Amino acid sequence: MHPDLDRLHPYPFEKLAALKAGAVPPAPLDHIALSIGEPKHPTPGFITEEVLSHLHGLSSYPTTRGTTALRRAVADWAGKRFNLAPGLDPDRHVLPVNGTREALFAFAQAVIDATADAVVVMPNPFYQIYEGAALLAGATPHYVPATAESGFVPAFEEVPADVWTGCQLLYICSPGNPTGAVIDLPTLERLIALADEYDFVIAADECYSEIYADESSPPPGLLQACASLGRHGFDRCVVFHSLSKRSNAPGLRSGFVAGDADILERFFRYRTYHGCAMPPHHQAASVKAWRDEEHVRTNRELYRAKFDAVLDILDGVLPATRPEASFYLWPETPVPDPEFARGLFASQNVTVLPGSYLSRDVDGTNPGENRVRMALVAPLDECIEAAHRIRTYTESL
Repeated sequence: MHPDLDRLHPYPFEKLAALKAGAVPPAPLDHIALSIGEPKHPTPGFITEEVLSHLHGLSSYPTTRGTTALRRAVADWAGKRFNLAPGLDPDRHVLPVNGTREALFAFAQAVIDATADAVVVMPNPFYQIYEGAALLAGATPHYVPATAESGFVPAFEEVPADVWTGCQLLYICSPGNPTGAVIDLPTLERLIALADEYDFVIAADECYSEIYADESSPPPGLLQACASLGRHGFDRCVVFHSLSKRSNAPGLRSGFVAGDADILERFFRYRTYHGCAMPPHHQAASVKAWRDEEHVRTNRELYRAKFDAVLDILDGVLPATRPEASFYLWPETPVPDPEFARGLFASQNVTVLPGSYLSRDVDGTNPGENRVRMALVAPLDECIEAAHRIRTYTESL
């Protein structure tokens, strides 16, 4: 077996299950899960209908590059959303993927040269796929803290020059998971300059980019920063997007990668061996989804209503602020985060995720300590009920 499999940490939800073991919540209270970032809003009917009407495609093998219609829909959407004039070439700058999770993992396997003492830089806290991808590619992770002091944006300025020298891949996540923080355009431009200086690739996980608080101010993206610098070839930059959060279609497993054509051509070769072509009916439904914005605006309105209600209930009891984007709250806890999470489950039958499970200890500090991640994915009435229970529990401490 691959020796680096033993280097993988238990997944956060494995730790959570162990934490909750033996706790018995009150029987009259229905369970409310705020722990998993799985959208619960209904998948738009037109997406479901498109899947059903294209099941005849099951008789053919799909291609790894996907259909021209899908790549063009993606290029059109991204060009408009991120002001990419002259835009993306659908044949050179876009590849469909089966959700961002598999692509973010596979990308490191294709990019990393493990013979060169490779370093992969990533935020801390982080989506654990980044770490696992780095380890199984034979690289060493370097964790960049994202704390309240930095506005929950990773403190890239604190990364030593020798780390950048060894860096082959930088993972960024904006809007951030679990913090909801957005990396601004000047910071993205500085990261691109660092990539040029030290010769590494930037992989930008932007799967929460379409869930944001201010309708007039959508989060910027990495390719947008390239365009603002006149880098219309998107050198060293690749972005990852998904329909899971944007369109409430996590089961569709549909997303795309876009950016540097030379990198994507090499990644395409990897993927032809990887065997991960998107099913034809998923591609057809994805075309429709990327070409419709009305359902996405409605989705944002639903999340805003939940943030309004939950933050009002928690006000004065649990320090929590509305994030710029994403559907997470990242509040401080009055007791250690695992203790808070277990006690909340045991007394109120509400599950949240300890922040320390999403972070790593570096120099004796874990930036997720004394915080929990709350995913406001449940229906509004459940989120309101959960907030009242969280308030009750917190006031009892």
